[in-house]
Amino acid sequence: MTTIPSDCSRRQSCPRGAFILLALSLSIRAGAETLPDDSAVPSTISLAGVLTPTVIDATAPVIDSITILNGSIFDPQIPEENKAFYKLANKIHITTRPAVIEQQLLFTEGEKLTLGDLKESERILRSNRYIQDASIETLRNADGTVDVNVRTSDVWTLIPRVSFSRTGGENNSGIGVKEMNLLGTGMEIEALYKSSIDRDSLTFKFFDEHLGSSWYSLTAIAGRNSDGHTGLLDFRKPFYSLDSHTAHGVSYLNNDQIDSLYEGGEITNQFRDEAESFEIFQGWSSGLDNGWTKRYLTGFSYDSHQFSPLDNGTSLSAAVPENRKFVYPFVGIEILEDRYEEARNVEQVNRTEDHYLGTRFAAQLGYASTALGSDRDAWMINAGAQTGFGSVKSSSLMLASNLAARMEDSGVQNLTLGVSARYYRRQSEKRLFYASLSGIYGNNLDLDNQLLLGGDNGLRGYPLRYRSGDRSALLTIEQRFFTDWYPFRLFRVGAAVFFDAGKTWQSQNAAGPNQGLLRDVGFGLRLGNSRSGQGRMAHIDLAFPLDGDQSIKNVQLIIETKKSF
Repeated sequence: MTTIPSDCSRRQSCPRGAFILLALSLSIRAGAETLPDDSAVPSTISLAGVLTPTVIDATAPVIDSITILNGSIFDPQIPEENKAFYKLANKIHITTRPAVIEQQLLFTEGEKLTLGDLKESERILRSNRYIQDASIETLRNADGTVDVNVRTSDVWTLIPRVSFSRTGGENNSGIGVKEMNLLGTGMEIEALYKSSIDRDSLTFKFFDEHLGSSWYSLTAIAGRNSDGHTGLLDFRKPFYSLDSHTAHGVSYLNNDQIDSLYEGGEITNQFRDEAESFEIFQGWSSGLDNGWTKRYLTGFSYDSHQFSPLDNGTSLSAAVPENRKFVYPFVGIEILEDRYEEARNVEQVNRTEDHYLGTRFAAQLGYASTALGSDRDAWMINAGAQTGFGSVKSSSLMLASNLAARMEDSGVQNLTLGVSARYYRRQSEKRLFYASLSGIYGNNLDLDNQLLLGGDNGLRGYPLRYRSGDRSALLTIEQRFFTDWYPFRLFRVGAAVFFDAGKTWQSQNAAGPNQGLLRDVGFGLRLGNSRSGQGRMAHIDLAFPLDGDQSIKNVQLIIETKKSF
């Protein structure tokens, strides 16, 4: 393998920010190897001898060499980025280590290259939050072998976390620091203090998706909250590719917190929830066969929730959910079609996106018995399915459904059945029409399992957690606009005009009666944080409610970050 280090990148990333970003990075940069200031990877590679996808698929040539062209954040060869600030950011930033990139490839030197491995390797690399973009090019040699060039560009991964968001009339804020690519190794560490409507929390996190240059991942979270604590330890090797043959893992969660029930945006009940869970699993697969993958899963799970009332001197309802304890083995199956499509300007602004358009079905069945320590006998059922039609480059329709329930002696308990449809219509390179319709049907829900609609989950013109019920439906229509505006080479800018409509039915726990259909209209900006490992889209919206009672403000300001448009 050949490595060409670089401080250049072909496209986006990194919050420009004040020099505090750079100062914080200096402590990490100390002692690390310094790359030349202008050591840039060429923006293009000669097309002479480039193999087309059709030729690769037909011939499966042998790989002679793999060259890692790992770029930094900004590209000095682009005149707008050939400036002192951008060069300084590159110099301070530690580029992802070539070994980290090479480890995630599904092929090695001396092996035959298939188009499937090439495209999936690109998707795996792009899924990393510390990589802005990834592409793989092949060059034919005279002897029939190929040289493979793996090109990536980094983002800024040392993030001072000073955050503020407002949804449904409520504010959330946070302060902390996160490094998502520690010393270029791909490891993530974070310390964050966050204040929200639910609780104040101080959380420490460690995450490594490729522990010791392997496919094993490790997640460790420890948090102290104003209403309790949380702790998580998860170690696993997933099905990392469509052709991988085994998966296994173990996880443990301990969480103590106060849960709240809502109606009309107001808390109607609170209780303490002490939760503990443990799971261990093993998976097998014969790999990718004629465009499909079938996987089998078995494991053992422990899930306990102990509820208790709060002695806080309020007039809130004293109703407390029934304690639950389930100990059970389980089996599962997943069937997955290999069908992905690359596109831009769908859910991100001018960024390569990998959309799944295939058919997927997954189901898991377990049996909890008192003989194993459960507090009742119950069948534990989980299932989901999805499929896609068309092309995201023109028009596409995505359908999905999911089912979760317990079968007890008394009948079906905590049943939720969800269905959704998402439609995309490409009008031009810079305009896209989007519509989604989703519904959830619930029956005999656990008291702590509340279906909600409001400013934080779909009805942007209404207060947070405004309506609750056993069943809900939500319609969203958006006209999306994508621009070439690229302020300071840091943010990609888009905009949207939207309409939302939603309704809940048959609320079991609501303090007041249901209302009818709730609608809102609005518009807003979308800022793609293209230079930061946060990889999120900032939403700044104004929403105007068309229904509801007179206590609702005539306009809602929503400031939040999401993963997509």
